Amino acid sequence: MSTTLVESARNATTRARSVSVLLGPAFVAAIAYVDPGNVASNISAGAQFGYLLVWVIVMANVMAGLVQFLSAKLGLVTGMSLPEAVRSKSSRPVRLAYWVQAETVAMATDLAEVVGGAIALKLLFDLPLLVGGVITGVVSMALLLVQNQRGQKPFERVITGLLAIIAIGFLASVVISPPSISGTVGGLLPRFQGAESVLLAAAMIGATVMPHAVYLHSGLARDRHGQPEVGPMRTRLLRVTRYDVGLAMVLAGTVNMAMLLMAANTLRGRENVDTLEGAHAAVGDALGPVAALLLAIGLLASGLASTSVGAYAGAMIMEGLLNRKIPLLVRRLVTLIPAILILAVGIDPTRALIISQVVLSFGIPFALIPLVRFTSDRILMGADVNHRVTTSLAWLVAIIISLLNVALIYLTVTGD
Repeated sequence: MSTTLVESARNATTRARSVSVLLGPAFVAAIAYVDPGNVASNISAGAQFGYLLVWVIVMANVMAGLVQFLSAKLGLVTGMSLPEAVRSKSSRPVRLAYWVQAETVAMATDLAEVVGGAIALKLLFDLPLLVGGVITGVVSMALLLVQNQRGQKPFERVITGLLAIIAIGFLASVVISPPSISGTVGGLLPRFQGAESVLLAAAMIGATVMPHAVYLHSGLARDRHGQPEVGPMRTRLLRVTRYDVGLAMVLAGTVNMAMLLMAANTLRGRENVDTLEGAHAAVGDALGPVAALLLAIGLLASGLASTSVGAYAGAMIMEGLLNRKIPLLVRRLVTLIPAILILAVGIDPTRALIISQVVLSFGIPFALIPLVRFTSDRILMGADVNHRVTTSLAWLVAIIISLLNVALIYLTVTGD
């Protein structure tokens, strides 16, 4: 091999390493896309409608990728998280009202994630849901201590490791029993079959583009990379952020697709698969105990990781909107208590997951609309303002997601 080729290979390796060390914030935000709410909605969609809603997974992840990149770009360019940007442009009464809705959404987010972890512990160790919820909360506090004491990078590594466990847990069933290729391809054609399929599609998108992930990513990118000045460094960081978001979304999208395909291939036509416990039992019957075990482990990792990230986002939201810094562990307790109370009074956990998704739906426009408006503001963003095409696509995404979440609220409340 010539010296030139060797040198080129070394330079390529060096560039790859320099890029890889900058990756990470999007993988933390991506945990929101594989949380227990996603598990419940994707498995329900596959079990009830087979491959019909494959296209929803694809569309949701493409839209989420655009949203998450805009969030990270806002943090890098302005040096502000999205909540801080909202505070800078709002009066005190507006900030307080905005915080109340964001806090409510944070509690609903934690409810879904703690309930998911509790269900997983029940499946794995037959623990009562209340005990499982408490354990999930305690472990999530331990994960937050990593961020609190060792900084963001170790926390990113821990969360990325849990994301890998989630991926293995849900991809295993697809590997053991591959889905229909023709069915999967046919599912890429956008269509519905009645109001229930619209409801599930809205729930799938609502569980994918989640408010706290939109708020959080702007702060994660800012805290990791700072606010580079206009020039080559900022251009490079924005390019790396595209890779970061792209890779994270591909991984999250693959996991979500695996959930739906597993359900379409294994659970379609079976009875009593409308709950996570029923789906777990059906997977065990169809694919064996190993597949069921990996599914439960994936669900547990999903609950633990997502509730930690949710608490981290809640602290960032409060600090950004109210300019008050609350210790992460205190924040963990604030949003954990409602979830523990729900489990203590014996409310059906699957029903609690559905209710949490409805509450989350209220918060999505409050995150998306300011994000698009701020990143389209030339005064705020300077040379890195959104291109007109990007702005048009971002507004289209915000409108579609908001309308689908209005449909989710309406259909859930009316029972149609």
